[in-house]
Amino acid sequence: MNVSFPHDPGRVGVEEAMARAGDGAAVLLDVREPDEWQAGHAPGAVHLPLSALEAGAGLPAGAEGRPLVVVCRSGNRSRKAAELLTAQGVEAVDVIGGMRDWARSGLPVVDTRGEDGTVA
Repeated sequence: MNVSFPHDPGRVGVEEAMARAGDGAAVLLDVREPDEWQAGHAPGAVHLPLSALEAGAGLPAGAEGRPLVVVCRSGNRSRKAAELLTAQGVEAVDVIGGMRDWARSGLPVVDTRGEDGTVA
């Protein structure tokens, strides 16, 4: 009898997330809602709200076929998104502590104008 278990995506801290995204090994995918994204996100990140992902939206251009590092505000939504993505065969890990830990670690956060942003 075969018993299947859901794939458990890996988890990384913010420094590892920055390293993976910064060296081009992975794409940083922000799954927060549009107002959160607009207030502040990591430079170079791409945006796809979890709600859109759950509704069946495809990955943004540049993220398809690439390893993903998934981030949200605190790590809860990114964990769910990474689980959904890995179930679809996408290589994805989520960021422990999310954008809150990202900002607390002194990593850059920009708004949609490219200026200093905040984590909403």
